[in-house]
Amino acid sequence: MAKVNILGVNFDNKSFTQFQNEFIGRINAHKSTLIVTANPEIVMAANENPEFMKILTYDADYITADGIGIVKASQILKKPIKQRVTGYDLFVWLMKLANERGLRVYLIGAKPDVIHAIQAKIARDYSDIQLVGAEDGYFNEDLELVAYQIERTEPDLVFAALGSPRQEQLLSILRKNLLPALMMGVGGSFDVFSGKAKRAPQIWQSAHLEWFYRLLKNPSRYKRMLVLPRFVNEVYKSKKGKE
Repeated sequence: MAKVNILGVNFDNKSFTQFQNEFIGRINAHKSTLIVTANPEIVMAANENPEFMKILTYDADYITADGIGIVKASQILKKPIKQRVTGYDLFVWLMKLANERGLRVYLIGAKPDVIHAIQAKIARDYSDIQLVGAEDGYFNEDLELVAYQIERTEPDLVFAALGSPRQEQLLSILRKNLLPALMMGVGGSFDVFSGKAKRAPQIWQSAHLEWFYRLLKNPSRYKRMLVLPRFVNEVYKSKKGKE
């Protein structure tokens, strides 16, 4: 099953290895590629924002199941997705690939201190990457202008950590302009990669409780967590509607 539709969002039903192989092929061919790593929050946001849903439907080349909630929803719908493929895991792998190949990388998003920490980490641990841009997310320029500035650097990879849907809005402009790069929104990945935030320990990840770990570390996230029961309810309603 190539695609799994969950509340109007078409997820690619591929393993991490399959995604890797396809992304390497597209990088080699310099194909303009937009990757969206979607969790239940993004699916619900797209259902409430028609313009965001258009991006996911018409501009995204790949949509991965970033949250375990998406995998569980696919099982409820009897169309199981093979594997959870997180934006962070893809980001780290792509950064390693960029270092091995000396690719041109553009980073945009997060706080200034996070971007500075990432620049230092790249200089230390990923020194073969050509970092053609590193800008924090606190800019006032129009997204069209920002996209033009990114295009001028001729990147091979573009990572945006601006939060959804803003990061996807920016990358969709580049995708429509056929920038020959692989582009991906990475949410809070810059914070973890820089060392400014910690990812859940492996035992929490294996138990599919990474979301709960983040909630414990940052209780203010509880408002965002309230979308989860609504998401599950909508999934069950969509299943019932198809029976």
